[in-house]
Amino acid sequence: MKYDLSLSMLLQLPTGKIPIQEIPTNKKIKLFIKREDLIHPQISGNKYWKLFFNVNNYVEKKVEKPYIITFGGAFSNHISAIAAVGHLAGIPTMGIIRGEELKDKWRDNPTLLFAKRSGMNLQFVTREEYRYKEKLTEFLQQEFPEALIIPEGGTNEDAVAGVKMMLNDETKDFDYLCTAVGTGGTIAGISKFCEEDQRVIGFKVVDDDSLEDKIFELTLNKNFNLIDSGFGGYGKIKDENIRFINDFKEKYEIPLEPIYTGKMMQRVFELIDEDYFPEHSKILCFHTGGLQGIEGANLLLEKQNRNLII
Repeated sequence: MKYDLSLSMLLQLPTGKIPIQEIPTNKKIKLFIKREDLIHPQISGNKYWKLFFNVNNYVEKKVEKPYIITFGGAFSNHISAIAAVGHLAGIPTMGIIRGEELKDKWRDNPTLLFAKRSGMNLQFVTREEYRYKEKLTEFLQQEFPEALIIPEGGTNEDAVAGVKMMLNDETKDFDYLCTAVGTGGTIAGISKFCEEDQRVIGFKVVDDDSLEDKIFELTLNKNFNLIDSGFGGYGKIKDENIRFINDFKEKYEIPLEPIYTGKMMQRVFELIDEDYFPEHSKILCFHTGGLQGIEGANLLLEKQNRNLII
């Protein structure tokens, strides 16, 4: 299959400005959210920027048999984004999916169904096998020597370089830059390229004690700190999360997903109430997209007879 060089036109800097919306608070601070979720309907938020250099640099190599391979879970935003890139560019893709039990259930999963319909080859592995992604990567690179293999979550040096595009003249005037943290690539990019006087806060939604060291290796800056925002664990959705997300959308007309940005914004409001931020601070939160995950979350919530995300 030949790839379409117009991909380099797909993943380019947006021609218009990404909106920055103010969110009213009851304190003497100013809170804003940068709507990175609006970049692209299928490759949204930080995924767009993490793939920006990874994919464009790969396309420029003009390899004879292009192939993009990556890793992810059942509702992975990264899997969805890679599948969309492959479909739009005519590049075949493979997703190594955590959980062999999903092999016969992918049709019931909105993320995996989208990926499959976008042409992605889904390969399901056991959770034990998935833990050894480095060995899997070595094996896959031998089998597909020309393939671009992107790690889980898309975090690598090219991703960090791409995240720089989330920062511009409009983001320089903020005291605090906030982002949800999964694999650490987004906060590393913000930390590496932000202004010297800015403080970066990462709202960690995963249970990974080594994450801070991994981020430092990518940024080499000590201008960030991590705040636990798991609300019971990665992928867990509490009733309070659903209430917050639905109230937030009703008040500000901004949708949030429940795994990353929703939890970050909830913790930001909690910190504001606790007077964590000094008076007259200007805070910018990055909406990192991932809204495709709402459908899958609602399917699980419906099975549990719980309220849904609107």
